[in-house]
Amino acid sequence: MVQIFASRDTFGRAMPYRRTEKVARRLAARHDAILAAARAMAGEAGLGAVQVAPVARRAGIAAGTVYRYFPSKTELIAALLDELRARECAALREAAAAAPGPLSALAAAVVTFAARALANRRLILAATMAPAQAVAKGDHVKLRRSLAAAFRELVGAAIAAGHIPAQDTELAAAALLGLLLEGLVGSLAPQTNEREAVQSTALLALRALGVADARARGLVVGSGIRNSGIRDQIPDT
Repeated sequence: MVQIFASRDTFGRAMPYRRTEKVARRLAARHDAILAAARAMAGEAGLGAVQVAPVARRAGIAAGTVYRYFPSKTELIAALLDELRARECAALREAAAAAPGPLSALAAAVVTFAARALANRRLILAATMAPAQAVAKGDHVKLRRSLAAAFRELVGAAIAAGHIPAQDTELAAAALLGLLLEGLVGSLAPQTNEREAVQSTALLALRALGVADARARGLVVGSGIRNSGIRDQIPDT
């Protein structure tokens, strides 16, 4: 939290500091610059690389300034993971909302997450599979829980519409997320063409949920690959 100093009136009495719109924008921009620097460092070398002094240098500010916004490295990393969780969950919801039906919404969310995860492999790996000592207790599973919750809702909607067989949505969402993470950014993930990796992994995920092969292929191709600039029309299913 940024420290705020009170001003005094003509009688020497303390008065609350009122931020102008310009000051508020400057503070927000500096906050965002710090998080952007931390995000870049985590994406390059993992959460262990997120240290206050290097982050400050990358953001072009003094280390003391970082501490005014984030009193400790732990709070900086927690804020970084919170921001990442909000961004990734928003991307899933946006992709699903643009689809014309519950099954295509599920497919669009799967393909979108797969493409974004592969495009930001190191960052997603650091945020979802980081060693416990690299983050505050519990922070390293918050993103996984939020993503699983988003997928659980989409799986449930597809089941309700009769597009996939009835199944335990909580278990299905957890397994789906694990498949995507391990298949794309985990230590055993194959090094292959990005477009092929996204399509193959998304296809496998939809098949595992009970989507027939031919229909799954059409959904994956129709959903497009966001990180390659392709965004085709999604079938109305």
